[in-house]
Parts: sequence; structure tokens; C-alpha cells
Amino acid sequence: MQLTPVGILGTGKYVPERVLTNQELESMVETNDEWIVSRTGIRERRIAAPDQATSDLAYIAAQEALKNAGIGPEDLDLIVVATITPDMSFPSTSCILQTKLGAKKAAAFDISAACSGFIYGLANASNFIATGTYKYALVIGAECLSKITDYEDRNTCILFGDGAGAVVLGPTTEGRGFQSFELGADGSGGELLKIEGGGSRFPSSIETVNGKKHYIYMAGSEVFKFAVRIMGNAAEEALRKAGKTKEDIDLLVPHQANTRIIHSALNRLNLTEDKCMMNLDKYGNMSAASIPVALAEAVESGRIQEGNCIVLVGFGGGLTWGASVINW
Repeated sequence: MQLTPVGILGTGKYVPERVLTNQELESMVETNDEWIVSRTGIRERRIAAPDQATSDLAYIAAQEALKNAGIGPEDLDLIVVATITPDMSFPSTSCILQTKLGAKKAAAFDISAACSGFIYGLANASNFIATGTYKYALVIGAECLSKITDYEDRNTCILFGDGAGAVVLGPTTEGRGFQSFELGADGSGGELLKIEGGGSRFPSSIETVNGKKHYIYMAGSEVFKFAVRIMGNAAEEALRKAGKTKEDIDLLVPHQANTRIIHSALNRLNLTEDKCMMNLDKYGNMSAASIPVALAEAVESGRIQEGNCIVLVGFGGGLTWGASVINW
């Protein structure tokens, strides 16, 4: 069977207007700007308004991606939203977004793979197009992490922000587009990064609310060790599958979790900072939105040019990881 080459036709992003600085956090928990910057690289993050939900952020990013791709919502065959902060348990955020956009013929589903979710979404959607099932797909990573962050927990509240990044996928020319994907999971590490409350194991109750079971829990040092190892591994495996080497990389677009984790990946891949897209100082960790927002900003700023070899790589709760090589 002849597979259709699939590429990114347009990118878009949206981050809320509200900025939460490290200095503001100093008045909320026992921390300080120097401590946060030295350990994470984060200086500020964006926070959704009280009346903003994940689909609202996704909608604005989607509109920009569609405009840049030169197609309308009526042309979409598929919408995939990667998120751990859906508007509600069901219907899916992708279905809510579908009706907001007016994409009446599009199938729609959500993916829950935490910070790896966007790459999982790309892998799914690109296969639908490659096999001829669909022509155009919208893939979005969107999060309102501020809604599930405990601002009395200094270990987690300094890390997370809100935002949405979107891409439109469609057929491209031979030799361009996605060259490989590497996806993986290790469920034995699921206890390291989780929200316990609200599911069928621990349904919402007065006890789960009082016990703060609806907020993010993270075993930071263990997740850090995992991330340092897996970022390099996943990127190298994706390169191997694509028949490329570290020397071929023009730009690395990693999950924006921590500068120390990103620098470990750069060292592993023998890359200098000028070959890496980093924006976590402005936005913090936006989970599934981190990679697509960084990708959109790289395109906007001219850091990605036609013919470039781009590597996307991320890790997240599950534990999960994902990487992709793209010939732009």
C-alpha cells in the first residue's frame, strides 16, 4: 500500500493574558525568584481567566492554525485534542471544539498522555492521512493546568502554566513531512505523577476534595531522573527510524519542563543552544501544550525554514514519552 507523505500545513498558538511571575509566587508560598530560576529556568507563566476552559484556549489556537494552513473548519476530517485538563469528563474537549469551530464533518477524540500527548496525537492523526482515510486533521495540545494546581504546594505551583498550540496536518510532497515516530510508556511509574481524585478509583467526594486529591501530585526527583534518561533515548530512536543522525538536526523542539532536563538532552545529542527552541522562561510547563506552542513560535520567528530537520521530543505522566522527526 502506497502511503501519502504527511506534513504540518499550518501552526497556531494561544496563551492567556494573565501573567503569574515568580515574584508573585513569593507572596503565596515559601520560595523566591532565584531559587525557581536556578532550578527550573522558569520566570513567569500564563494563567487562564476564571471563565476560560481548555476548549476556549484550543479554539483560538485552532483558528490561527487553520488560517496559516489556508483551509477552513469545514475542510477538516479529524480533530484530536491532547489534554489532561478537559472541559469535563465527557463529552470530549475535541467534540466541544468541533462545534465551536463549525467543523461539522470532522471526527473528534481526545488523547490523555500528559506532556507527551501532542506527539501521540500527531502519530495518530498522521496515520489516518497517510493511509488515505482522511485528508486534513487538526491536532491540538491544550491545558488549563492552573485549575488543577495546588498553590499552597511550592514543589508544583512554580512549574505549571496554561496555553494551547495547534497544527493542521495534510498531504505533502515526497521526502517532506513526518519521517518517524517513537512512542513509549512505562505504567509502573504512574504513581510518580498523577491526580488521584475524580475517577472511578476515587470518585469525587468531600474526602477527596479535603485531601487535595484533585490537584497534581509529582515526585519531582524521580520524574527528573526519568526525564533526563528518556528525552535523549526517544530522540535518538526517532532519528534512527528516520535514517538520520544527530548531525542532521536543525532544530530541537523539546517539552518545556525544566532547563536542566533540556540541557541534558542537548548534551546527549551534541547540540548547542542555538539549535534548541526554548520558551519555558515565559510560560513554564504547559504539559501537552508546551511542544506545539514552542513549535508555533519557532515558525513565527523564522527559526524553522523549508527543508530543515526538526526533532520534537517530550515525556510526561503515565509515564509516557514520544519523539518525531520532521523534514519541514
